[in-house]
Amino acid sequence: MIRAAAACRHPDWTGPDDLEIKILELREITDWEKPIYVKVAAPAPYDTALAVKSGADVVVIDGMQGGTAATQDVFIENVGLPTLACIRPAVKALQDLGLHRKVQLIISGGIRSGADLAKALALAPMPSRSERPHWSRWVDNDPHWEADYQKLGTTAGAYDDWHEGKDPAGITTQDPVLAARLDPNSAGRRLANYLGVMTLEAQTIARACGKSHLHNLEPEDLCALSLEAAAMSQVPLAGTSWFPGKETF
Repeated sequence: MIRAAAACRHPDWTGPDDLEIKILELREITDWEKPIYVKVAAPAPYDTALAVKSGADVVVIDGMQGGTAATQDVFIENVGLPTLACIRPAVKALQDLGLHRKVQLIISGGIRSGADLAKALALAPMPSRSERPHWSRWVDNDPHWEADYQKLGTTAGAYDDWHEGKDPAGITTQDPVLAARLDPNSAGRRLANYLGVMTLEAQTIARACGKSHLHNLEPEDLCALSLEAAAMSQVPLAGTSWFPGKETF
C-alpha cells in the first residue's frame, strides 16, 4: 500500500523562518519559561531537523495509528506512516545535528501495549517518551451514550466535535451536567491499571533481551520478519545483518 505522508508544515508557511518566528513568538508570550513542542506527522528527516533548527525543545512524532479514528475513512486509510517507521529517521536527524539525547523525542500514535513501548524504545536508544494515553481512550465515544451521540447527528466511535463542548461522555466539555457523567475515580483506576500492565509487559520483553532497564533496549535487540518491516525500520531481516538500503550483508 502507498500512503500519503502528512506534511508537518502549516499551509500558510513559506519556509523554515516562519516556524522559527512562531517559536520566538511563543517564547515571548510565555516569558521564556515553557518548553516549546513541535508536533510532526510521519516526518521525513527534514521535518525533524527543521523543528530543531527552528528552536524547538521537544519534537513530537505522530504516526498514522494516532488520533481517535473519528476522522474520514479516506484520511485513515491513505494518510500517514507507521509510527515505528518514523523513529529511525528522526533519531538519525538528531544524530546528524549532534543533538541526540539533547533534544527530547516523543513518540505518539499506536503505542498501545508493552510490546509497542519496548519496540519504540529500542528504535530510539535515548530517554524518549511514549505517548500519554488520552482520557478519550477510556470512556469517550462510549456506546453507553449512543442515544446522545445520535441526537448530535453522529454515533459512538465517530464523534469528533469536541470543540463544541457537547461531549456526551463529559470529558471535553465545560457543561456541568455533562461533566458530572465522568467518574474521575473510575477512569483514574482504569488508566493506572493500563499503565501498570503496559510497564510490566515492556519490562518482561526487556528482561527477555537480557536488559536490566527499559532504556537499555537498542536496535540490536530487534529483528524484522518481512522485507517491508526491515526497510521501514532499518532493522535487519531475521537471520541476516542486512536491511533494504544497506549495501552489504
